[in-house]
Amino acid sequence: MKKSVISFIAVMLVIAILAVFAVSGLTIAGHVIIPKVTDTENGIRLGLDLVGGSSITYEAILPEGYSGDLANDMKIAQTMIRERLTRKGFTEATVALKGDNRITVEIPQITNPEEAVQTLGTTAQLTFVDMDGKEWLTGQDIKKATAAYGTPNNEPIAINYVQVEFTTDGAKKFAEATETIAGMAAEGKNYLGIVMDGEAISTPGVNQKIDSDSCVISGSFTAESAKELADLINVGQMPFSLKQVELRSVGPQLGADAMQTSLLAGAIGVALVCLFMLIMYRIPGLVACLALGFYIVIEAVIFGLIRVNLSLPGIAGIILSIGMAVDANVVIFERIKEELRAGKTVKSAIDSGFKRAFTAILDSNVTTLIAAAVLFWLGTGTIVGFATTLGLGVIVSMFTALTITHFLLNRMVDFHIRNPKAYGA
Repeated sequence: MKKSVISFIAVMLVIAILAVFAVSGLTIAGHVIIPKVTDTENGIRLGLDLVGGSSITYEAILPEGYSGDLANDMKIAQTMIRERLTRKGFTEATVALKGDNRITVEIPQITNPEEAVQTLGTTAQLTFVDMDGKEWLTGQDIKKATAAYGTPNNEPIAINYVQVEFTTDGAKKFAEATETIAGMAAEGKNYLGIVMDGEAISTPGVNQKIDSDSCVISGSFTAESAKELADLINVGQMPFSLKQVELRSVGPQLGADAMQTSLLAGAIGVALVCLFMLIMYRIPGLVACLALGFYIVIEAVIFGLIRVNLSLPGIAGIILSIGMAVDANVVIFERIKEELRAGKTVKSAIDSGFKRAFTAILDSNVTTLIAAAVLFWLGTGTIVGFATTLGLGVIVSMFTALTITHFLLNRMVDFHIRNPKAYGA
């Protein structure tokens, strides 16, 4: 009995401490360890529909002699910009085509348009040139660039580097370029310049022919500078250059009032759910309310730590995952009631009820996670935000239902609450 009381109090203290950290945050030596839910600078970021942001309009500057499919190339440019923003963590940003040759980008929370431009980065055409100015490759010859940490080319120690993958034609061009440039070593010209918007962003040395579909750019990179170079190379894969023709701030479409209304509606919904659970299941209903509180606190802390971009679709994902958290408890409690009606003791009914409910809970949550994973990997923009909140919510809800709820119910039995009527039977 004494151990049960101590363990129960310990769990309640953990929930209370996490709740305090979620509300007020945790800062040690000036470093934010756990951001509070309202800290949009270090924690949860709000979408454009809730907090406003900046809008940038780009216009395609077609090169001389351009004969490509403009509509298709504009879609490629739109996709590249959107992926760039997603990699930067702005999953709630929107990228839309405007007319035949313009793209409008809206980035939430950055109210300074110039800062938004710097965040998005340069979008001019990328070229690879030698020291004599001869162009060997363009951004269209690049499949992708990735920043990594390890021992490329049998380096003696692990370093930060950038790996560039080429298309089939790009690999052939790169082999020819490196063979030619490596032969310029005697003149001190064995360097390949990676040029964007007329400026060299990197000039790696070339010592031999590289006949491969990928290459490694190494040097005195930090993790941040390697990622920055990789991102610039990826952004440079455009069939034409883009010129900024408009920069402006965008006000929130819903604003703080809508956020307050959403929080109030969520609180009312949770209160009604808890009331229903208490009426229907009594002691298990009380346990479900405690577990739901733990679920909300854990989710708030996790969302702040990973800096989730929260907009209306993201809020929808949270509400859906809360519903699934309650649904898991309902399945468990109904199984417990069935075991009690069969004549089992409360302790035995709880253990059997969890075992019988486990398969149903696992199946429903796994199928939802699969859908969330597909939306996350194949979706863009607000779809990614919805998938993130839904997927994380499902994982946390399954954990709380199968561990916290089970633990608290067993503690109720240890406290000599063993009347089947108290468990809804």
